Amino acid sequence: INNFTFYLSGKMFTFPQQTSTAHVRLSTTRVDFRAVTVCLRYWKDGNTAYGLFSLATPSAANDFLLFKTATANQIYVYARNADALFDGQEYTLNAWLSVCATWDSASGLGQVWLNGKPSSRKFTKSGSNIKGRTIITLGQEQDSYGGGFDAKQSFVGMISDVHMWDYVLSPCEISRYTDNINFTPGNVLNWRALDFQITGRVLLEEKQNICY
Repeated sequence: INNFTFYLSGKMFTFPQQTSTAHVRLSTTRVDFRAVTVCLRYWKDGNTAYGLFSLATPSAANDFLLFKTATANQIYVYARNADALFDGQEYTLNAWLSVCATWDSASGLGQVWLNGKPSSRKFTKSGSNIKGRTIITLGQEQDSYGGGFDAKQSFVGMISDVHMWDYVLSPCEISRYTDNINFTPGNVLNWRALDFQITGRVLLEEKQNICY
């Protein structure tokens, strides 16, 4: 287990194998969220089920979760342990994808933006904030607070540019993130100053971009 705080621009986490242990834990001192936006970029091959971003609190293992199903173009957003299924967006294999997911407690609506294009807005759960000390993992999906990992749901691929905000980003802000042009970095998690802990075989590497 290694603890780091890094300026990670131009870097990526590589998860090279299916495992029930290897993951990255991201740290924040925030304990109360009435709204959330999470954005990240990832590269993956194969249509398997995996967690992209898992936030658990003592009261809810799936307090905010992005879970990609084995069905090609389906992804779940969980908020406060309640889920909504988003379908029909094109999750291309072997390419960098930009994914942003939003939720706010007042309306209970969640939404997924894939490469800057929005899904429908769907209801998950309303009326209560995400509260409590958070455990946030990349590479593994938490079925219990900080654990319950299943190798068959582990992420194998690369993840980069992880940001989290405590509000719902506007469409224009999400577009700027997708294009990586002058966007406001996350005020909860900021890839440019990320506090993280690596467990198991996860590599921090230079981000691979396609040259034309």
